[in-house]
Amino acid sequence: MEARNFITAREMLNQNSWLLTTMNNLPRYEKPPLPTWLTAISAYLFGIKNLFAMRLPAALSSILLLICFYKFLPKFKISFKQSFLSSLVLATSFYIIFSGRNGQWDIFTHAFMLVSINYLWNFFSRSKQLYENAILAALFFGFSFMSKGPVSLYALLLPFLLAYGIVYKYKNFKKKSKAFILFILLSIVISAWWFVYVRLADPVAFIEITSQETSRWGSYNIRPFYYYWSFFTQSGIWTIPTFVGLLYPYLKHRVSNKKAYLFSFLWTILSVVLLSIIPEKKSRYLLPVLIPMAFNTGFYIDYLFRKFSSMPLKEKAIVYFNNGLIALIGIAFPFLGYFLLDLEGFWGYYIATSVLLFGIGIAKFFYLNRQEYSKVFYLSIAFICVIIVIGLPLINCFLDNPKFKNIAELQTSAQDNNFTVYEYGGATPELIWEFGKPILQIHLREDVFPKKEKFGVLVHPKNKDFLEKIEGKYKIVERARYDLNYVNPEKSGYKLRLVRDFYLIKKID
Repeated sequence: MEARNFITAREMLNQNSWLLTTMNNLPRYEKPPLPTWLTAISAYLFGIKNLFAMRLPAALSSILLLICFYKFLPKFKISFKQSFLSSLVLATSFYIIFSGRNGQWDIFTHAFMLVSINYLWNFFSRSKQLYENAILAALFFGFSFMSKGPVSLYALLLPFLLAYGIVYKYKNFKKKSKAFILFILLSIVISAWWFVYVRLADPVAFIEITSQETSRWGSYNIRPFYYYWSFFTQSGIWTIPTFVGLLYPYLKHRVSNKKAYLFSFLWTILSVVLLSIIPEKKSRYLLPVLIPMAFNTGFYIDYLFRKFSSMPLKEKAIVYFNNGLIALIGIAFPFLGYFLLDLEGFWGYYIATSVLLFGIGIAKFFYLNRQEYSKVFYLSIAFICVIIVIGLPLINCFLDNPKFKNIAELQTSAQDNNFTVYEYGGATPELIWEFGKPILQIHLREDVFPKKEKFGVLVHPKNKDFLEKIEGKYKIVERARYDLNYVNPEKSGYKLRLVRDFYLIKKID
């Protein structure tokens, strides 16, 4: 997905396709263009081959999400401290880290929608500045829709509206009806203009792509209704606290604000239920659930901050288990890392990570013994920070494919030797991205086969029919294999779709 998004941004710059977006010179209207525009602008400023530049807008969107989240929660009459704790939970949840680091458009749509929800809260709960809040809510609603269509509308906004109606009610709504109509009209205009433009400018491709996307909802990645019901595990290190936070009968009498807790609980559960109704399911679609879930988990964390030392042992047991497990991982890391990782070239990262994680593990046990939960919590935050900032490069220890060969070398060779490269059998986004420019697609039919005397062809190893069908017509001048897998071929993460055989062929006189 990241490769697809980055290719589209690169072609915006190279081919000026800012409105009729493309991927590999073919229409790509599946996703609205706002995140692609932002990524293309970043690439223009910092370098089109710079992955940091390409990923920067997604990272900034995650920061926008976190700042908005932190400022939003106190409106529910909870303390800024609890809001800060919930924000730390959100910031260190697995899928928030993953989406903010990678160039995926999900983080854009949900960040913009949370800003819209913030203004909608002001609109529903106040009688002043109605039009100002309605306009700003519509603006960011449109930004969200222009990032990934109705995804966040369905998975984040709709459950919010349902939970708000159940818990807080829509009071004095008649007085706000005109401003709300303005919100709806502006939202539609900002959300729909690009779709209308593409429908008019390129109707054939637009209808074909729309039909394909619609059919996928009921036929692609189909999972059972209960597929998402381990959703709390997507928070990573917060899996156990998140699960306890969702035990409503247990926690409802222990929280600082019962009404706000009920709201956060309903917002989370309704989001999961709505996502479960859709037949097409992927784990990353749970990203919007993490937002209300962090809000909900914050109530449990706040309770532990206030009452841990005086809690009965049966309630403390799960805290000891959860944090003891994290502490043991930290203490064991230096030993496991030494035996499991190929550390050549990475000793500095290993030593720094080992010292810090080992120290955090020891400190966790120390403060658990003293029943100082606040320090235990902040050590969990430090644990994640160490892994992200210092430990992440150690993943390269697992990337040991001796046959790795980047297809970028082929583009250089094609330019130096004046031949065109084609792809037979369908291109893979990662290959197109690394190649650096669109790769023309060919088939064996005469009307779509190159008429050139000499050209290069990339062929998937399974498409052996290509060589059989050109036999007697072309001779192979040069051959090579390009393998973009960083993982060893003998390991489970190896993907044959990232492998291509290259043939430089010449017509036989």
